[in-house]
Amino acid sequence: ARYLCLRALIFIVALHIAFVIATSSLIVAYKFVNPSVTGIKMYRTFLYTWKFKKTRYLPIEKIPKRTRNMIIRVEDGDFYSHHGIIPSALKNAWQFNRQIGHTVYGGSTITMQTARTLFLVPEKNYVRKYLEMIIALEMEAILDKDRIFELYLNNAEWGKGVFGIEAASWHHYGKSVRNLSNDETIRLVTLLSSPILYSPKNLTRSGILRARYQYLCDRYN
Repeated sequence: ARYLCLRALIFIVALHIAFVIATSSLIVAYKFVNPSVTGIKMYRTFLYTWKFKKTRYLPIEKIPKRTRNMIIRVEDGDFYSHHGIIPSALKNAWQFNRQIGHTVYGGSTITMQTARTLFLVPEKNYVRKYLEMIIALEMEAILDKDRIFELYLNNAEWGKGVFGIEAASWHHYGKSVRNLSNDETIRLVTLLSSPILYSPKNLTRSGILRARYQYLCDRYN
């Protein structure tokens, strides 16, 4: 029994090492190049028949600062000060999910969301969350905050077959994110929480999105 346990432990450690080597190698590459394929895109390709919208990559400095500030405010207010993971947020999410009996909240930072978008799939479970945390720590060690945020803004899912904020802006409004009105920007940022079920036009049907929208309106109008 001890021998089998030891072999199992060695196997698990080897898997972790292989996972870290593979993901960290790609993260190093992402310091210089933009990912052409991501976990979320592969997931949608194999399981759905949505037509992907044209990719429109924007460097972070070309995305309006006001827009970036809105996203940080509603998604991860401590983004520029934490190290990828906020243990208290994860604990609170776990306790809440246990109380209601299923996984709703994840306690993910922007770094963790980026890790999930680039490398994993959107299915909610604790194994994915664990891998997400490992990748987030790697990203924080290898990339600077602006690069992580840039990868997030350009790869996040913003609709059926829509990835990245510029593609989302063109898809929903027919113009660049740099030319959106204040209300259009607020609606686009609000939508990020549930981009598959809703659009900028009907997001107020959701209580959660309605609250996010009002929260941003109160602070940016």
